[in-house]
Amino acid sequence: MRLDDEAESQNVEDRRGGGFGGGGGFGLPVGGRTIGIGTVIVALAASYFFGIDPSLIFQGASVIQGQPQQQQQAPQQHRAPATDQLTVFTRKVLGNTERTWEHIFETDLNRRYAPPTLVLFSGSTPTACGTGQSAMGPFYCPGDQKVYIDLGFYNELRQRFGAGGDFAQAYVIAHEIGHHVQNLLGVSAKVDAARRRMSEAQANQLSVRLELQADCLAGVWAATAQKANQQLLEPGDVEEGLKTAAAIGDDRLQRQAQGYVVPEAFTHGTSEQRVRWLRQGLTTGDIRKCDTFAARQL
Repeated sequence: MRLDDEAESQNVEDRRGGGFGGGGGFGLPVGGRTIGIGTVIVALAASYFFGIDPSLIFQGASVIQGQPQQQQQAPQQHRAPATDQLTVFTRKVLGNTERTWEHIFETDLNRRYAPPTLVLFSGSTPTACGTGQSAMGPFYCPGDQKVYIDLGFYNELRQRFGAGGDFAQAYVIAHEIGHHVQNLLGVSAKVDAARRRMSEAQANQLSVRLELQADCLAGVWAATAQKANQQLLEPGDVEEGLKTAAAIGDDRLQRQAQGYVVPEAFTHGTSEQRVRWLRQGLTTGDIRKCDTFAARQL
């Protein structure tokens, strides 16, 4: 990606080194009982990429649909913005998503886009959806309209799953921004209400449609941004994104974690589905083509 001329977002909160690190570990207590290590591994694998709090998976809910919890918020950090390459890259990608979604909301939806805040943290951090931890992977909390990410996640993405590259990293951010778009449009609230009337397996199926729509919205962002700036995407960028989508399908993650696949436990979609919907957004650039809830075949 060529981001040299892109303005950096100012909606970034850097909590790294702010005293919020530490904590975490296996043996998550849920409802007065302790989850076994095998279940923990499966939940972590299923939620690790573009993920959600694994403890909420055990409860049959995701952070995307979770109810905001009363949580002590981190105090504002007053420090000079970090200038390392990855942090600057993240701020530039976020800035591009802001300008792109402002355009889409205005021209296609006749609405005003309210950008989220992106929180950089390490270890753990308080959120309106509970305590966020690095092991969860990046996630979006609708309660405070913030995207949370530990940039060390990108090393895991590259080293463990062979899904590296700048556009792969941008796709991570764009997917979470897709959840913010869903929240602004009321999609997340409708899914939350519907999930409460369903069995766990049915609710998981609905979560898959929500996640695949976020993949499609990430593709819409990239296509629209490329239309505005023909130099943004470089040869191989799209392939990086599709490779990453394939690497983080529920079926692949489950097979790697436990050696077999449990389709009724899917919450994000298969590798094939994630690739298909990311490509749908990339090729059409049309938010109206991302209606995964009306699709007969995912």
